[in-house]
Amino acid sequence: MGEMTDSADDPTEGRTTIRTGRDFEREYRLDASEAGSFLIELGERLRDGDELTIETDEWELPFAFGEPVELEIDFEGVGEPSLEIELELPGRTDETAPGVR
Repeated sequence: MGEMTDSADDPTEGRTTIRTGRDFEREYRLDASEAGSFLIELGERLRDGDELTIETDEWELPFAFGEPVELEIDFEGVGEPSLEIELELPGRTDETAPGVR
């Protein structure tokens, strides 16, 4: 007989998976060190593969990305200076072209 597993050992138990067909947005206010760690991990996934999963204890968002990746840098130097860096990853499609005869 197979061994039974305890669902308490599964770190994804009870986590909502965000899938295609749903809009989802979260905003975080982090210290620079924590944001930097997140960006390093994200950068490594972008460099080394074509899929990534962003996750918390409550949800996970798996994403297969394609190219080109859009990077936008927006500096506002009037008044209180701010720098906004936006990265947009297009989804990868698994569709193939139709045949031609």
